[in-house]
Amino acid sequence: MQVGVFIPIGNNGWLISETSPQYMPSFDLNKTIVQKAEDYGLDFALSMIKLRGFGGKTQFWEHNLESFTLMAGLAAVTQKIKIFATVATLTIPPAIVARMASTIDSIAPGRFGINLVTGWQKAEYSQMGLWPGEGHYTDRYNYLAEYATVLKDLLDTGVSDFKGKYFTMDDCRVSPHPQDTKLICAGSSDEGLAFTAQYADYSFALGKGTNTPTAFASVNKRLEAAAAKTGRDVASFILFMVIADETDEKALAKWQKYRDGADQEALAWLTNQAAPNAAAGSTTNTAQLAAPESAVNLNMGTLVGSYESIARMLDEVAEVPGTGGVLLTFDDFIQGMDDFGTKIQPLMKSRK
Repeated sequence: MQVGVFIPIGNNGWLISETSPQYMPSFDLNKTIVQKAEDYGLDFALSMIKLRGFGGKTQFWEHNLESFTLMAGLAAVTQKIKIFATVATLTIPPAIVARMASTIDSIAPGRFGINLVTGWQKAEYSQMGLWPGEGHYTDRYNYLAEYATVLKDLLDTGVSDFKGKYFTMDDCRVSPHPQDTKLICAGSSDEGLAFTAQYADYSFALGKGTNTPTAFASVNKRLEAAAAKTGRDVASFILFMVIADETDEKALAKWQKYRDGADQEALAWLTNQAAPNAAAGSTTNTAQLAAPESAVNLNMGTLVGSYESIARMLDEVAEVPGTGGVLLTFDDFIQGMDDFGTKIQPLMKSRK
C-alpha cells in the first residue's frame, strides 16, 4: 500500500480547534515535512489549494500558500518522492496549468502530478469575481471534463485543438510536454467518481468516522463500478488523520482535548459554505464536511491510538479491495512524521 502526506499548506493543518497546535504555513515547515517523508520512504506528498478560510478565533485557513509554486520549491529539494499540486480549475486555464506542469517536470522528472478541484466554497471565487453562478454546483463536472480533456491533450501530446462549451483551443501548444503526469480527482459523488473513472488516474476519498478504518469501503465499490464502464484502472487513496501516542488512552485524551476546543465560529462558517453543494447529493465530500459531528477535523476519517493500534488499523485499510494507498494528516506534523516513520510504519504488514 502506498502512503502519502497531505501537507499543511494552510494555518493549523486540519484541526479547527483552539486547543490544537497553532502555526502558520511556510516553505520551511513543509520542506521539513516532505524531506522527512522522503527519508522514511513515503511515496508522495500532496498540497491542497485554499483561497478563503473560515475565520473564527483561530482564523482557520485564513493564511495559505499557493500550491504549484510551493510544490515547485519542494520538487527542487527532494529526490525521489512524488509531488502533487492542486489546481482550482475556475482560476487557471488548463493550457497554463500544462505549462506549469512542464516546468515542474523539468525540476523533478517523472515525479509530478496534478489534483483537479471544481470548487465548492463560493466565497473563494466570488471574492475575485470568478464564481460562475449557482449552476456550477450541478454543472461542475461537465466543466471539469472539458478542462481535463484540454489538459490531457497538452500533457500527452503537447497540442490541443479542442472545441467545447467552456474551452476553445486553436492549435494550442505546450512544449516540452511532460511524460506520464498523473491526474487526481477527490470527488466522491457518483458524478465525481464517473469523472475520475474517465479522466483521472487516482481517486482521493475521505475516510469516515473515528477508528472505523474500513468504513469507506462503499466508495471503493462505487469507483469500481464506474471504472468497469470505462475499462480503466483507477485506485482509491483514502484520507485519514492520525493522532498517535504511546498508549490508546493518551492518544484519545489528545483527540478529546482538540474536540473540546473546537472553534465553533469557524465551524459555523464551514457548514454554511458547504451546505449548498452538499445539497446536490448525499454522496458528495462536502456533505460529509457539512455534517456537525466531529467537524473539528472536517469529518475526515480519524485514527486515534497507540502506535501499534494505528499500524493495525492502517493494515485494515490496505485490505479493502480497490485501495491503492492512504493520504495522511497529523495533529502535529513534525512529531507525527517522525512517529509514523520510526514507530508506526515498521509495524505495518502492508508496508513491508
